[in-house]
Amino acid sequence: MSLSNDIARILMEMLEQDGTTEIQRNELAQTLGCVPSQINYVISSRFTPEHGYIVESRRGGGGYIKITRVSLDKPSAIMHTVNHIGAQASYELCRAHIMNLVNAEIIDKPSARLMLAATSENSLRMLPPQVKDRVRASIFKQMLLTFDTQR
Repeated sequence: MSLSNDIARILMEMLEQDGTTEIQRNELAQTLGCVPSQINYVISSRFTPEHGYIVESRRGGGGYIKITRVSLDKPSAIMHTVNHIGAQASYELCRAHIMNLVNAEIIDKPSARLMLAATSENSLRMLPPQVKDRVRASIFKQMLLTFDTQR
């Protein structure tokens, strides 16, 4: 198993108690025998809003990094996702949001497959490259908003 996977696993275990954890990056790095930037890499790549986390940090001698798993009700989770998308969205960004919504049991797997298909590169292949991500964001947001009204 890679060091990044080990770090992610440890952080996930820490989050299991109450959905939040505070770490001191330097101490964790020293415990694991890695550089602090490796901890930063794992946090910035795996504990993102797209994956359902909020990360706060405080610098300085007593600094820490606080990771919180976001747990929202269905309408709030969908609106959080819509608001986070912005004017453009890559397929990878849409996929990350969709998988997060499935894992949180906000949307079901058939809906997720439909959203993945609608936002895929293949679905948008006829569009000029400069507009694909804008159209994809618009489609994805509209699907989410429509899904939200079908409670």
